[in-house]
Amino acid sequence: MTTIPDEDSLDLHPASVPDYMQVPHMRALQLERLRSTVRRAYLHVELYRQRMDQRNVRPEDIRTLDDVIRLPFTVKADLRDSYPFGLFASPLQEVVRLHASSGTTGKPIVVAYTQHDLAVWTDAMVRTLAACGLGCGDIIQNAYGYGLFTGGLGAHYGAEALGATVVPISGGNTDRQIMVMKDFKVTAICCTPTYFLHLLDRAGEMGISIRELPLRVGVFGAEPWSDSMRSRIEAAGGIKAYDIYGLSEITGPGVGSECRCQAGLHIFEDHFFPEIIDPDSGQPVAEGEEGELVITTLSKHAMPMLRYRTRDISAFVPAPCHCGRTLRRIKRITRRSDDMFIIRGVNVFPSQVESALLAVEGTLPHYQIILRREGGLDQMEVHVEVTPAVFSDKVGALENLHNKLGQSLHQTLGLRVEVRLVAPQALKRSEGKAQRVIDQRNLA
Repeated sequence: MTTIPDEDSLDLHPASVPDYMQVPHMRALQLERLRSTVRRAYLHVELYRQRMDQRNVRPEDIRTLDDVIRLPFTVKADLRDSYPFGLFASPLQEVVRLHASSGTTGKPIVVAYTQHDLAVWTDAMVRTLAACGLGCGDIIQNAYGYGLFTGGLGAHYGAEALGATVVPISGGNTDRQIMVMKDFKVTAICCTPTYFLHLLDRAGEMGISIRELPLRVGVFGAEPWSDSMRSRIEAAGGIKAYDIYGLSEITGPGVGSECRCQAGLHIFEDHFFPEIIDPDSGQPVAEGEEGELVITTLSKHAMPMLRYRTRDISAFVPAPCHCGRTLRRIKRITRRSDDMFIIRGVNVFPSQVESALLAVEGTLPHYQIILRREGGLDQMEVHVEVTPAVFSDKVGALENLHNKLGQSLHQTLGLRVEVRLVAPQALKRSEGKAQRVIDQRNLA
């Protein structure tokens, strides 16, 4: 049975104490920081001042946490439209770091940090890694990309502050990743879950069993992944696989993390105030009901975010966690409101496809969805890798697996789609986020 620690007697890193803070104390801290953040945003960011004035809301009107719904939403387009520095609440002389998105769908999103902001980010990542069971003495291989992407440096500074040994290998060069993992006796790895699957595949080709290495923890984020994929990863790698959550617009990785109970993501709500809303109406949903996650930063100086619509679909977990943390939890995010596509009137999410595929024995967790338009009708084809044993077996075995996958997809999605079985390693691997959907339709 897990013992809930007494906050006053915690013999932990000071940064971990808010994880166990009594709820009334947390709410009081959140309100104090919310009011300060709203005041800062109103005074220093023109977009927020204009939108609050339109709503006839002033900073002094935020008297309770429930008043957060009076504030305007922020969406990703606001960051692009304000490119590069239009949402900064601090002068550039106080900004010590800039990060940016890749800009593949338009202008890049620029985010800024003061020294204070970097300290907050490090604090959040220390608590993230500690929640995953890591600490001083661990050797952490950081395979998130360094540079303008927030993942690499966010995990790096958090791991160093935790007291762990950091291997800043960044992404790519898979053979070297495996060599370093083996030779340095790495105990934990930070990367995307799909890239770890690629490492497992490549290690097998090299005659190396990841299960026989000291590696014991995977800290995975930057893309949605299912419980089925977690089971595959843990079984193949002999590790505990933890989900972490973050986004550049808020701070980067470190907004939330699973603990060793693996029963939802704890949001570090002394720094990030979470809401769940109906994605269509924008109104709050009932406790435990699924909706879109909205986050307001409570501690960020350079670029405060008021009610940022993440487009990630989740729900609050109302029950206390057995780990003893009093932080609110959300369900693991497996889909986004904006990654849905419609096929013949049916709403489809990639996560549904993944669950249907992995429910059938003989498949590998590598798949791709191809969307086409033929004769005015949308067509969906799913390419999925199968295990070497099945692929090299009799034709009848492949036909049987093909039929089972078609049935599983039909039961899950409510429509029939084409299934194409491909050999192991046939689908292109990604060193970052996996590209699950290739939309070849002309929807203009």
